[in-house]
Amino acid sequence: MSRFKWEAEKGKRQNRLLPEHIKKIVDTYRHRTEENRYSLRVPMERIEKEGFNLNISRYISTAQAEEKIDLKVVHQQLVGIEQEITQARDKHNGFLEELGLSLLP
Repeated sequence: MSRFKWEAEKGKRQNRLLPEHIKKIVDTYRHRTEENRYSLRVPMERIEKEGFNLNISRYISTAQAEEKIDLKVVHQQLVGIEQEITQARDKHNGFLEELGLSLLP
């Protein structure tokens, strides 16, 4: 049995299925294809185990994986930014000192 996420054009009050969305749904059903975050063939045993709940989100997660962050790269970027800030502050303080004004901390 196939379960799939509906695709539709977003409208003001309700979404509309366009011809290309209908074609994809029909093709997915006819060919019993599986597509990540769209369709999945679910055996009756699992549906029974889920209490015959046919809610699509019970079987297909539409959540997207979070982007992995390389902390070493981010740390290096932050160190570089901090160095730029320090250089800019020192240069600015040089101008302030020439003008006899109080320096930035």
